[in-house]
Amino acid sequence: MPIPIQAQPYVVGIVAIVVAWRVYRRLSRMVGRQKFRWLRSWVSASMFPMLLLSLLAATASHPIRSLSELAGIAIGVALGYYGLRATKFESSEEGHFYTPNAHIGVGLSILFVGRVVHKLYNAYTTTAGFTDVPAEIVRSPLTLFIVGILAGYYATYAMGLLRWRYRGVVPSARSGHAANGA
Repeated sequence: MPIPIQAQPYVVGIVAIVVAWRVYRRLSRMVGRQKFRWLRSWVSASMFPMLLLSLLAATASHPIRSLSELAGIAIGVALGYYGLRATKFESSEEGHFYTPNAHIGVGLSILFVGRVVHKLYNAYTTTAGFTDVPAEIVRSPLTLFIVGILAGYYATYAMGLLRWRYRGVVPSARSGHAANGA
């Protein structure tokens, strides 16, 4: 049975509350010391490149979209390397920990949330309250650019964490910013 049109603002409100809670949880994890979790790193290091490759394959016949995504990936990879250099790594008897650069994580989260809110607002206003499926929701070069930045960053960062943990290699191991964790 379809949801009556009067109930849709409530559904949107509930979804907005859940999304806001998840964003808050994500941001709170990004600003402090974190315990290294190998499964999370492996999933990020494998799933984000697969996502990027599938999006590139889907946009192969649209050069502007592909170039937008590739530019985003390049920026994301560069941010990932910078983020690894700005991360504080430490190993102790309690385990392996890292403290990521909060500015990068918060900035990327705000970029992502801003784009999602913009797309949802446009979808809601142009489709009479989500009654029709918007055809262009993921075909925007700007959206692909932002997805490229996010996925490139998280894949690079996860690979750097795995490299640090299993090989004891830290990009630019400078005193005060990174310590070898072997």
